[in-house]
Amino acid sequence: MAQHIELEVGGRAVRVSSPDKLYFPDRGITKRQVVEYYLSVADPLLKVLRDRPTTLKRYVDGVTGEAFYQKRVPKNAPEYVETARITFPSGRTADEVCPTEPAVVAWAANLGTFDFHPWPVRRPDVDHPDELRVDLDPQPGTDFRDAVRVAGVLREVLDSAGLVGFPKTSGGRGVHVFVRIRPEWDFVQVRHAVIGLAREVERRMPTQVTTSWWKEERGEKVFIDYNQAARDRTIASAWSVRGTPRATVSTPVTWDDLAAVDPDDFDVLTAPQWLAERGDAWADLDATAHGIEPLLEWYARDGLGDLPYPPDHPKMPGEPSRVQPSKARKP
Repeated sequence: MAQHIELEVGGRAVRVSSPDKLYFPDRGITKRQVVEYYLSVADPLLKVLRDRPTTLKRYVDGVTGEAFYQKRVPKNAPEYVETARITFPSGRTADEVCPTEPAVVAWAANLGTFDFHPWPVRRPDVDHPDELRVDLDPQPGTDFRDAVRVAGVLREVLDSAGLVGFPKTSGGRGVHVFVRIRPEWDFVQVRHAVIGLAREVERRMPTQVTTSWWKEERGEKVFIDYNQAARDRTIASAWSVRGTPRATVSTPVTWDDLAAVDPDDFDVLTAPQWLAERGDAWADLDATAHGIEPLLEWYARDGLGDLPYPPDHPKMPGEPSRVQPSKARKP
């Protein structure tokens, strides 16, 4: 068994330690195969990562081990690993990895990174998102096909607002839809826009969609996780390997393909071939940056106000109670 190998990546030498280590035992997929996978999709991956502060979700012992989020650039990172400074909801700051070239992707994969979790901002302006992200999360009793049906209505709602969405599989049971927006609004405003959008989808599919933050109120519906738009909340990037036994990959697809595919169609072994045969379904994501004015108008129009933030956020202006309804004191 090799102790390490050295790969030439874009003119840089990247060391891969323990290349034969099993990362996905059920599939026999090794660390080396994960690194090689990432190099095979480096071009479209860097389109979605480049110049974005990025959290690394690391599985140093493979998928059967404990994962953790690396939010600060690791010590002893190579000199070519660039960073971007971000501010957490607490006000503390951190220098996060900011991918700019394929060698950074290979280096991160060698650290056991499966998922890349980029912020929805770019390095020149880390306080104004240029990406609106919608996370369709099937709740118990629902599945991927339910998320696909909701995504179809979400597409119609986006179209009515003059926005173009780009879907991808989450690598699990969910669907993610991304929209390129102009970086003119802060995190609070973009989150409000997502809430306005989510409520409109919920109005059209009241028995199939929920925006309730509290699990006890969601039922067997697809939850639109509006809090993925909150500061320091991120979604696994397109082309990220997910921590599933199958080594599934979060894969961009066309709207037509979304209705026909299964999340298990895409994994470390099959996604590169899909890319080679079909091309990058997100090739035009950056073609047009949209405004979110219609979504903010919907948010203001419905008069329902804000929804609870994640528990790690400070109490926000206008936010309702974060007390679980079943535990709230009765008057």
